Amino acid sequence: MSDLKITGLHKHYGTYHAVKGIDLEVPSGEFTVLVGPSGCGKSTLLRTIAGLEEASAGTVEIGGQNVTWARPRDRDIAMVFQNYALYPYLNVYENIAFGLRARKVASAQIDKRVKRAADMLGIAQLLQRFPRELSGGQRQRVAIGRAIVRDALLFLFDEPLSNLDAQLRDDMRVEIKRLHQELGRTIIYVTHDQIEAMTLADRIALLRDGRIEQLGTPLDLFERPATRFVAGFLGSPKMNFLPATVEAGEVTLRDGTKLTLPTGRKAPNGQAIILGLRPQHIAKASASAAPGHVQLPSTIELVQPTGSRVQVSMPLGGISITAEFAAHEVTAPGEQVRIDIDMNRAVLIDPQTDKVI
Repeated sequence: MSDLKITGLHKHYGTYHAVKGIDLEVPSGEFTVLVGPSGCGKSTLLRTIAGLEEASAGTVEIGGQNVTWARPRDRDIAMVFQNYALYPYLNVYENIAFGLRARKVASAQIDKRVKRAADMLGIAQLLQRFPRELSGGQRQRVAIGRAIVRDALLFLFDEPLSNLDAQLRDDMRVEIKRLHQELGRTIIYVTHDQIEAMTLADRIALLRDGRIEQLGTPLDLFERPATRFVAGFLGSPKMNFLPATVEAGEVTLRDGTKLTLPTGRKAPNGQAIILGLRPQHIAKASASAAPGHVQLPSTIELVQPTGSRVQVSMPLGGISITAEFAAHEVTAPGEQVRIDIDMNRAVLIDPQTDKVI
């Protein structure tokens, strides 16, 4: 059974068409992330699921019930907002308990749920403090605690980590992942951060211009993108795109460099393409080329250390590309290297349709 089923959903703001006929089904217990650039419709979609925005067309079902026109309080959802939305005049305990008191839950049950949530989130020692006395990370934990005491069918997160610094975001991602494993509830999570999406999601719905561009597991979207947009959006550093043509099993780049395709790899003969190469699939050659790999000489132009890995800029096919090497493999710009390109993992894109061939 699906905890969430969206069919033909549209949302208009006057003449602006924000959500364009989205179909999405999320099974019980799944962590689904809605990701995409600003203005793609992900937050509007989430708010329409919550009932905070009214659908222009289509249906929303939660737990098998059509809730398209139901009030937010009647949808059996709990929501965590980007700005925490805590009541400044209530302490942490009362903020977490607020929704339960509004539903007239017994005091003993409220106390049990609040303390359990506080223990899970590591904020038991903060229950008597007020929001103004908390850090950003602590406030976000309180907001999450207020949601999980609800024991709702569906949990909705609207960019909950965007106001936190990088280290706190990393810590809170771990906490949210752990909470999902412990609670086993269905979560719909909105973010513009593709790393956040990749690390948290069971499945990712990548939105573009009010539509779902591709839906699948993080690995599906990373290794088998359906379009150039998907290939370029997911992955850090970003995928390299090189103009090329295909002829007799060889990819010819703009400067005449030829890269042999693996045996059996289907490609449109004589057609212009865009060749996509992920930086992680371009290595510093240390032995003879493996099947489906191509080795070429190059020169390092720029080095960007990131710890145990280093991002390296170098020329290929008349443009500058990015590769990712182990940190100890690179000395400085100007170094002559031989690179190994895994053509088994290359993506071929039709430049007319932007679809992966």
